[in-house]
Amino acid sequence: MIRNAEKNILLLNQARVRALEDLNKILSEKEDLQGEINMLEMRLAETDARIKVAAQDKIHVELLEDQLEKLRNELSQRDVNDHEGVKHGMNENLSDVYNESHVSHGDSIHSINKELISLKKENDSLKNDLKELQSELIKVKKTDERVIMLENDCLSLESALKDMELKLTVSQEDVSKLSSLRLECKNLWEKVENLQELLDNATKQANHAISVLQQNQELRKKVDGLEKSLEEANSYKLASEKMHQYNELMYKKIKLLEERLEQSDEEIQSHVNLYQESVKEFQDTLNSLKEESKRRATDKPVDDMPWEFWSRLLLTVDGWLLEKKLSPADAKLLREMLWKRDVRICEAYASCKDKNELEVISAFLRLTSSRRSPGLHIIHIAAEMAPVAKVGGLGDVVTGLSKALQKKGHLVDIVLPKYDCMDYDRIRDLRALDAVVESYFDGRLFKNKIWIGIVEGLPVYFIEPHHPDKFFWRGQFYGEHDDFKRFSFFSRAALELLLQAGKKPDIIHCHDWQTAFVAPLYWDLYVPKGLNSARICFTCHNFEYQGLAPASELASCGLDVHQYNRPDRLQDNSAHDRVNPIKGAIVFSNIVTTVSPTYAQEVRTAEGGKGLHATLNFHSRKFIGIINGIDTDAWNPVTDVFLKVQYNANDLQGKAENKEALRRHLGLSSTDIRQPLVGCITRLVPQKGVHLIRHAIYRTLELGGQFVLLGSSPVPHIQREFEGIANYFQSNDHIRLILKYDESLSHSIYAASDMFIIPSIFEPCGLTQMIAMRYGSIPIVRKTGGLNDSVFDVDDDTIPPQFQNGFTFVSPNEKGVNGAFERAFNHYRSNSESWEQLVKKVMDIDFSWDSSAAQYEELYEKSVARTRAANHD
Repeated sequence: MIRNAEKNILLLNQARVRALEDLNKILSEKEDLQGEINMLEMRLAETDARIKVAAQDKIHVELLEDQLEKLRNELSQRDVNDHEGVKHGMNENLSDVYNESHVSHGDSIHSINKELISLKKENDSLKNDLKELQSELIKVKKTDERVIMLENDCLSLESALKDMELKLTVSQEDVSKLSSLRLECKNLWEKVENLQELLDNATKQANHAISVLQQNQELRKKVDGLEKSLEEANSYKLASEKMHQYNELMYKKIKLLEERLEQSDEEIQSHVNLYQESVKEFQDTLNSLKEESKRRATDKPVDDMPWEFWSRLLLTVDGWLLEKKLSPADAKLLREMLWKRDVRICEAYASCKDKNELEVISAFLRLTSSRRSPGLHIIHIAAEMAPVAKVGGLGDVVTGLSKALQKKGHLVDIVLPKYDCMDYDRIRDLRALDAVVESYFDGRLFKNKIWIGIVEGLPVYFIEPHHPDKFFWRGQFYGEHDDFKRFSFFSRAALELLLQAGKKPDIIHCHDWQTAFVAPLYWDLYVPKGLNSARICFTCHNFEYQGLAPASELASCGLDVHQYNRPDRLQDNSAHDRVNPIKGAIVFSNIVTTVSPTYAQEVRTAEGGKGLHATLNFHSRKFIGIINGIDTDAWNPVTDVFLKVQYNANDLQGKAENKEALRRHLGLSSTDIRQPLVGCITRLVPQKGVHLIRHAIYRTLELGGQFVLLGSSPVPHIQREFEGIANYFQSNDHIRLILKYDESLSHSIYAASDMFIIPSIFEPCGLTQMIAMRYGSIPIVRKTGGLNDSVFDVDDDTIPPQFQNGFTFVSPNEKGVNGAFERAFNHYRSNSESWEQLVKKVMDIDFSWDSSAAQYEELYEKSVARTRAANHD
C-alpha cells in the first residue's frame, strides 16, 4: 500500500510539473496573441482613418463631377445664345462684335479644358486610391476573421487552463491525502515489526511441532505394520477354518453325486429306449410327408425362377396368340398358369428345350389345371421406360413401379413406342412377332409391327408404326413439331394391340400427356369393341407440359372434335380453339394421381395448376398425390459397379475413397480431405432454379467448398451461359461443370458428394434427393412439391429428430440459398461426429417403391372392386 502511495505521489508530482509547463506555454502564447491583437487593432485604426479620408475624397470627386457637368451645360447654352446674337446683330458692327466674341469665347473654352483635364487626373488618382483602400479593406476583413479565430483559440486555451487549474487543485488534495497516508504507513511499519516478532516466535513453535509430528509419524508406521500383521494372521485363521468346512462339504457332495450317477444311468437307459421309438415314429411321419409333398408339388408356385423367365414365357404365349397359333381361350389358360408361376409350366418348358415350336405348343396345351390368378393384370402405356428410353423421371417411375407391383404378385405388361434411339443393349430377347396390328389414323388404317422383349425382368411390347412420317425414327424421343400426332397415333395403336391380343386387363395405367389420349379413346371406341374389363389410371408427372394443340388435330386419332372440344371434356380452359390431353385424361380416368402429396395440393391452386386447377378441384375426389420411390437395386452403394469402392452406412471409409477418386478424375484439389464437396445433377431448365444453381456455385467457393455440376440444357442461352461459367472455372481447383449427361459419372458424384443442392422453383416429386441420401449425401433443397415431402430440416424443432434429414429453404432467391448453405457448412465443419450420424441416418431411410406401390395397389383394388360390385348389381 505504501509503495502504491509513493507511486501515486510521484505521478502527481510529474503531472503537476507538466501542468505548470503547459500553463507557462499557454501564458506565453497568450501574451504573443495579445501583442498580435494590439498590432491588428492599430492597423485597423489606421485603415479606418484611411477609409474616412478616401470617403471624403470620393465626396469631393463627386462634387467636382457635378460642377463639371454644370460647366458643360453652361457652355452648350452659351454657344446657342452666341449664335442667335450673331444672327440678329449682323447688320450692326458685325466684324467688331464678331472678333470680340470669338476671342472671349476661345479663352473661356481653353480655360475650361485645362480645368477639365486637371479634374480627370485628380479623379483617376482618387480612383486608384479608392482601389488601394478597397484592397486594404479586404485585408482588414481577413485580419478580422483571423482575429476571431485567434480569439476562439484563446477561449479554448483559457478553458484548457481552467481544466489544468482544476487538476492542480485535485493534485493538491491528493498531496494532502498523501501526507495522511504517510502517517498511516508509519503506523503500519510499526505493526509489521510487531508482526515480524510474532512470526519469529510462531516459526520456532512450528519447527518444534514438526519434529514432534515426524516422531509421531514414525510411531504410526510401526503401529500400521503391527495392525497389518495382525489382519494377515486373522485372515489366515479364517481361511483355514473355511477350508476345513469346504472339505467337509465337498465330501458330502461327492457322496450325493455318486448316488445321483447311479440313478442317471438308469434314466439314460430309459431315454435311449424312448429315442429309438421316436426315431421310428419320425421316419414313418417323414415318409408320409414326402408322399404328401409329392402330391401337392404341382399346386405350389415356383419361387426360384427369375422374373425374366416368366416374362419371356408370357410374351411367347401372347406372340402365339397374335400369330393365330393359339386360341384366345387357350392363351388365357396359359397366362393364368404363368401368372401364378405353376410348376408344371417349368416342367413342360424343360421337357421341350430341344423340340420345335409346334411340339412346345402341343406340350403347353396338354396342361389343363388352372386356378384363379392371385393378383391384378396391370398394363402401363407410356412414352418412357428406364433404362431403354429415359428422358426424365417418368422412365424411372414406370420401371420402378412395375417391378414393385410384379413382386407383389401382379401381372404387369408395358407398351412403348419402338424408338430408333433406344438403348437396345438393355433389352433381352428382343424379337419381332409374325403378326401385324392395324390401327386407324387420319381416315385410314396403318400397319404396326409388334416387337417383344424383356427389360429389367418385365415383359415389354414395342410398337413400330409403318407410317410414312416415320413417327419414332427421328433420333430423339420428344421435341418434334408433330409430337401431338406421334403420340395420339401411338395411344390408339396401343389399345388396338390390347384388343387384338385378347387381353383383359384390370388396370390400364397411362402417363403424362403423351398417352393421356388413352382415356377418352378407351371409353369412346374400345369399350364398345369388347376391351371393357379395365379401369383407367392416369398419372401426371409434371403439369407444366400439357400437349396443347388445335382442336382439329384431335380428329386424326378418331375422336369427334365437336363432341370432345367442350368445356367439360378436352377443351383447354384458356383457349377454346385448342384441346388439352391432360384435361381429357383427368375427366375420363377412374383414378388420377400425381407424384407427391404436396405437389397435388400445389396444382389445385391458380399458380401451380397451370390452368387446370379448376378441373382438378372439380374432380378432386379421384385425385391423389403419391410420392415416387427409387429403384434401390439400381441405386445401391453396396453393389454399385460404377463406384471405385462399394460401401454402406456402417462403413463410410468407402465414401471418402470415392470422394478422393472423383477429385482425381476431375482434377480438383485434394489438399483438404475435410473440404466439403457439393454435388448437383439436373437438367438446366428454369423449373430447376438455374439462377440459384449459378449462385450456389459462387457461394460454395466463398464458403471454402468444392462444387461439381453434371447436366445440360435444352434452352440455348442457358447452355451458353453455363458453358461460359465452365470455361471461367476450367483451371480452378474447386469447381467443375460437366455439361452433358453421363450415367457412370452420376453414380460417382452421388457417392463422392457431402451435400447435394436442389433449388427447384417447383418440383413435382424429384428423385435426385432420394438417390443422394441413398449414397449418404445430405440434400439442400427448396421446400416445394416432393422435396417438401421427403426432406425435413435438421434445425426444425417441429420435426421429430428421427425424420430430420437435410437442409431446406423457402424463398427462391439468393438469400434463401445462402442461409441453407451456411447452416449446412457450419454443421459439417463444427460437428463431424453429428454429421456422420446424419449421413448414416439418411442412408438407412427406405426410399424403395414398396410403400408407394402399396398405395397404388390399394387404389387399383378399390377401383376394380367398385366395378365388380356394380356389375354384380
